[in-house]
Amino acid sequence: MFEAQDVRQWRGHAVHGTDGSKIGELEAIYVDTITDQPYFATVKTGMLGRQRLVFVPLTGATVSPGHLNVAYDKKLVKDAPAIDTDGELPVEEEPAIFRHYELNYQPGSAGERRLARR
Repeated sequence: MFEAQDVRQWRGHAVHGTDGSKIGELEAIYVDTITDQPYFATVKTGMLGRQRLVFVPLTGATVSPGHLNVAYDKKLVKDAPAIDTDGELPVEEEPAIFRHYELNYQPGSAGERRLARR
């Protein structure tokens, strides 16, 4: 395993948790609007007709042949805040994502959102 250099290239690939279990497929990357670096990803989970996109931090993510490994276990990720597969993340829901992973949330200096989809 090695650190994910350009995680954007892994869209559509499997995402695995720390326990080695497949969580879902990498759908989108959200960058930190302060640093413009990849910070969260959405992972498509569920069965056809009941799919959703859950958020997971990319800090500590590594790649293995054919899949991306995140630094969180499957249960924690599956219990994370989610949006519909065709939905957008409302700015007022950003703090809940950070809280779920016990990360500090701080909006931009002018109150702008912290995450932007790329």
